[in-house]
Amino acid sequence: MLKIKTILGLLIIVLFFSGCKTVKQKSDAAIEKENEKLSKYIGKNVSELQMELGKSDEDFTNEKGNLVLVYNSKKYLIPCERRFEINSSKMVIGFASNGCF
Repeated sequence: MLKIKTILGLLIIVLFFSGCKTVKQKSDAAIEKENEKLSKYIGKNVSELQMELGKSDEDFTNEKGNLVLVYNSKKYLIPCERRFEINSSKMVIGFASNGCF
């Protein structure tokens, strides 16, 4: 009886860890897809970004003197924030994405 409980316990632990690995793989794939989608704006003019994404929800100048455009949305009640950094030549030079998939 003790062997059956031990085997059952080990089986449950193996299933738990394999499930976590699957979730991590799916989230990593979603993050990679998001980064591919946003990286197409790097080197583009800010007007192209605004034509596709619309007016930003917020904008400010960062410590480097660059303009930062912030786009907020929700998917499945999870907040998503995308930030794009724009240099003085009005070109997109960077982005950050938080909570987006």
